[in-house]
Amino acid sequence: MTDQAAEPVDLDSVTDEEQLVDDDGAQAGLDAVDEQLIAQLAGRARANGLDLTGENGLLAQLTKRVLESALEGEITDHLGYQAHDPAGRNGGNSRNG
Repeated sequence: MTDQAAEPVDLDSVTDEEQLVDDDGAQAGLDAVDEQLIAQLAGRARANGLDLTGENGLLAQLTKRVLESALEGEITDHLGYQAHDPAGRNGGNSRNG
């Protein structure tokens, strides 16, 4: 990862047939976008005095949010309805919290 700021990528403008290409002409794909996002998050954390690692660091916060999001998606898929959807009320197999 470099400290140079790359140009933002508009994912809405890229079709399935198109490939993102970096300055060297190689396929960049979503890896380039991921690298940009990581660099932005780390830069903001440093600028705000947030540690990157440790109990309350950026890594811990990101891990928590990713896990919560994945678990929420898994339960939604398993139950077959979104949170707060009336379709799930009194169905026997529903969210209780």
